[in-house]
Amino acid sequence: MKNLRLLLFAGLSIFMVIIISCGTSSRTVDRISTDEVTDLSGRWNDTDSRLVAEQMIKDLTFRPWITDFILESDRKPVVIVGTVRNLSSEHIQTDIFIKDIERELINSGKVKFVATSKERTEIRDERTDQQSYSSDETAKALAQETGADFMLKGVINSTTDSIEGKSAVFYQVDLELINVESNEKVWIGTKEIKKFITKAKTKW
Repeated sequence: MKNLRLLLFAGLSIFMVIIISCGTSSRTVDRISTDEVTDLSGRWNDTDSRLVAEQMIKDLTFRPWITDFILESDRKPVVIVGTVRNLSSEHIQTDIFIKDIERELINSGKVKFVATSKERTEIRDERTDQQSYSSDETAKALAQETGADFMLKGVINSTTDSIEGKSAVFYQVDLELINVESNEKVWIGTKEIKKFITKAKTKW
């Protein structure tokens, strides 16, 4: 009986050691380039945001609407980025995608770019304060903003098809450039991304 108890205690001890060792994990962190593609979960990530913005703005700035506008107005078009709605099944930080779009628009050199509505509110408050607290020589005049000729708006959609540990995720990003005065759509762009994800089966 005593030997049986010792055997049970020893077995229980070994079992506990195994459980604890399985639950203990070490973590290592490696610094990598921000341009390196990291696709761990298969979800929308910073690489998707950057590449989609680069490719779509490249297409936008090489279309005829820019040449047509310059010939008619004798100046570069002024663009503002409006809302980009996330209608996908994932939580996507559209603010990051919008910033990627803004960067590509400015760096293209093909258009002029004005602040978003949120940014303009803060700047207007500063300009109003200057009328009361800044010198006449340095205070910026009211009602001198550059008006946008076009607004860029968009939407992100996704669908997922999965079975037996395998899934395919499809993303579609649609952007539209709209004439602010006439509501005419002068450019529509679409970018699609498809990812195939395989989950390894757990082995015991």
